[in-house]
Amino acid sequence: MRVNRRFAALLAIGAAVAVPMVGCGSSSNDNSTSNAATQASTTGGAAATGAGGTVTLTATDFKFNPSDPTVSSGDVSFNLKNDGQVTHSLEIENVNGQDKELEGTVSPGQSGTLKLNLPAGKYEFYCPVDNHRQMGMTGEITVK
Repeated sequence: MRVNRRFAALLAIGAAVAVPMVGCGSSSNDNSTSNAATQASTTGGAAATGAGGTVTLTATDFKFNPSDPTVSSGDVSFNLKNDGQVTHSLEIENVNGQDKELEGTVSPGQSGTLKLNLPAGKYEFYCPVDNHRQMGMTGEITVK
């Protein structure tokens, strides 16, 4: 029964994301309506879906891309994709007085997600694996 509830919740989240995207199309051949969604995805910003959003980060050896994403305050999902050759992770400092870390590590070619409720402000993030932080694998999130 618990699996069915999780599946239903995932289905509802997927529908909530897909429905606004469907409304973005137009009948013209002009691609300008899709540029906002593409920019939000490539810059790590949140699409205009209300509070919160999604930040897509790519980890390589040894940096994050983007290293300075901006997102709306609220429930934020950080999707970390490891395109590097070594294991990485993600930690965000001082979220409501606590550091928040992705559960476990992300192997090369794999992905992981960290979900947080973020109030407006700036937050430092970094890779907590070995000495990756000291090697420059850091960034700053702006939450508006």
